[in-house]
Amino acid sequence: MASVEVRNTSGESVGTVDLADDIFGVEPNVPVMHQVVTAQLAGIRSGDHSTLTRAEVRGGGRKPWRQKGSGRARQGSTRAPHWRGGGVAMGPKPRSYAQRTPKKMVALALRSALSDRAAEGRIAVVEAWNITSPKTKDAKAAVAALGLTGRLLVVLDRDDEAAAKSFRNLPEVHLILPGELNAYDVLCSDWVVFTRANLPGGAAPADEAPADATPADAAPAEEVSSE
Repeated sequence: MASVEVRNTSGESVGTVDLADDIFGVEPNVPVMHQVVTAQLAGIRSGDHSTLTRAEVRGGGRKPWRQKGSGRARQGSTRAPHWRGGGVAMGPKPRSYAQRTPKKMVALALRSALSDRAAEGRIAVVEAWNITSPKTKDAKAAVAALGLTGRLLVVLDRDDEAAAKSFRNLPEVHLILPGELNAYDVLCSDWVVFTRANLPGGAAPADEAPADATPADAAPAEEVSSE
């Protein structure tokens, strides 16, 4: 089980936490990530493109010239597709580009993306942002103290409003709720930043034994005789 250092907003180390192997330690499945990201990008397309057919273009109700005797090819309307200003044949119409993706594939793609970032050492954990009032200066100072560069994906809880308002003016920071984590945003980011509270997997501190663990030197319980 891999562990990551936990730091405060001043950049000081305050401990370590273990990263869950089933979330941050799986073998990245590249084909699944590709399919899920493609479906996600297709789903955000508006699909509102539209062209007019010859039936929808105004005008053209009158035959431009008589059928025979003019020496020209017969024409029934000036709004046919081969006329300038005419309708469009087989042009695009409003449609949905959404693709159905199984939930298990979406979950596997997210785990694969997080595991890829963890393998590269691009997962950062902050003890807490401790921003009481919205100040972009405080958010910028915290990012500088943590030594994070490039595009950051900062995972914030819904009730951390002051931190959200502080980070939203930084162009290199993308904010997201824990329930909105997705493979595309993770792969587009250089760093994924969690707080100790919203780290997926509910990892316990690396230097803390599980609650149900029994010390190795603990004396065995005395057996009560039934006699």
